[in-house]
Amino acid sequence: MEFVSFLLSLFTHFLLLNLSLARFASIPAHRTNHDDFLSCLSRRVNNFTGESRIIHTSSDSSFFSILNSSIQNPRFSVLETPKPVSIITPVQATDVQSTIKCARLHDIHVRTRSGGHDYEGFSYIAKSRPFVVIDLRNLRSITLDVENQTGWVQTGATLGELYYEIGKLSKSLAFPAGLYPTVGVGGQFGGGGYGTLMRKYGLSADNVIGAHIVDASGRFLDRQGMGEDFFWAIRGGGGSSFCVVLAWKIRLVSVPSLVTVFDVTKTSENKAIQIINKWQYIADKVPNDLFIRAMLQRSNKTTVYASFPGLYLGPVSDLLAMMDDKFPELGLEIGDCREISWIESVLWFIKGESMDTLRQRKRTSRSFKGKDDFIQKPLPKTAIRELWRRLYAPEARLAKIILTPFGGKMSEIADYEIPFPHREGNLYEIQYLAYWNEVEDKNKIDTEKYLRWVKRLYNFMTPYVSMSPRGAYVNFRDIDLGTYSHGINMKTKYEEGKIWGVKYFKNNFDRLVRVKTSIDPMDFFCDEQSIPILKSVDDI
Repeated sequence: MEFVSFLLSLFTHFLLLNLSLARFASIPAHRTNHDDFLSCLSRRVNNFTGESRIIHTSSDSSFFSILNSSIQNPRFSVLETPKPVSIITPVQATDVQSTIKCARLHDIHVRTRSGGHDYEGFSYIAKSRPFVVIDLRNLRSITLDVENQTGWVQTGATLGELYYEIGKLSKSLAFPAGLYPTVGVGGQFGGGGYGTLMRKYGLSADNVIGAHIVDASGRFLDRQGMGEDFFWAIRGGGGSSFCVVLAWKIRLVSVPSLVTVFDVTKTSENKAIQIINKWQYIADKVPNDLFIRAMLQRSNKTTVYASFPGLYLGPVSDLLAMMDDKFPELGLEIGDCREISWIESVLWFIKGESMDTLRQRKRTSRSFKGKDDFIQKPLPKTAIRELWRRLYAPEARLAKIILTPFGGKMSEIADYEIPFPHREGNLYEIQYLAYWNEVEDKNKIDTEKYLRWVKRLYNFMTPYVSMSPRGAYVNFRDIDLGTYSHGINMKTKYEEGKIWGVKYFKNNFDRLVRVKTSIDPMDFFCDEQSIPILKSVDDI
């Protein structure tokens, strides 16, 4: 028996020694690959010094300032978070093409970053292997054609920069996208794109009419060159699974020269719950010109309140008449309202002081964790009351619960028109967000308590939300839904990817897999939750 134990001990030590040697042997190999990649890229691009520099390695003084400047969730900037071996900041399409070609040639993994708002940091983090970040910050030009109501927006531009350019040229044109000006258009358009105009005009991706991309072979393609299946996939399917999108052609939308914004706040628990309950029955059914969001949060240590910010595409007199008819419970008064231009409404929602606010690329100092659900039947009042109660938890002092109404154009567009499938039948989307100060990330225990608060709230909501599958929005990416195990659990990548893929894309998931397999059969563009490939498109 002792001899057997000795043999087992010897074998175990031998195995561990080999694993250690293999690990250390791989490090020079990765470095060699990276060195070869840099040598390849340096021969193909003009890597000037200073602000025009394209290649940034960890030995460069600019490296960490560039990396951290667009990390919009500070919990991913802590020391233990994996860092890229280099950052590439292309200034023209050929720089991206060269990066892709050299990365493929030397087996280098890439991630692509636009604004850095990925909820789980996938655009600048890869945990399983060394990687390079393609940061598109320098590809940010915006060209608008007011007469034809179209425009070209490069992927490195932010929503704020797009709104600024629209506001300079016209008071009667707009674009349906999100509220936060530092969000990059690349991720926003690639995953869908919510905003205050969604009930009138749909998502950002619903209003994308063209694109320029670089595919996994390094080819530059326009809409005609990529084909309609490819073009379909990048508008709501998460563009980073398929290619690097360089620029988007968008359709601008018409708005009145004057619109009305408003906000009503309720601090009484019973009153707020009654109003939220009524909101559930009318917010998706009011005319398309009206968008009313409901929000729950804390104002201080002891006070939870509900707010109802909104936008109406018309004069305040018409709004008050409509609200008196459709939603008198809210008690909207003229003093709660302001008549302003659409571009001024963008500033109003973010409490911005001037147009220049829209062009500022600020990094947030608050970390966060978010999860979301789609609501297809109104919540019972007991569930709303429990949401209110949970905001009194110490971990919820900065938390928000956001209810975004659907209906209108969102219900008119078929669930297969683009990969975003959450259309008719959804009353609203609900998002659970915990925020905390960046300094708390120094202690993992502090961070974990906020993550637990969100998870427990999400678990509580299970009986009340969409089922089979429980839906999720890919732009509110959630790592808790699952990630690839790299063969550990014996499932195929398709089987693993479908676990979260059907939550994000429902019946569109299999079509996305077919497109991915056809255009990127080597799975060059991949991350922890990217669209998987099959050995054959007939395997589905």
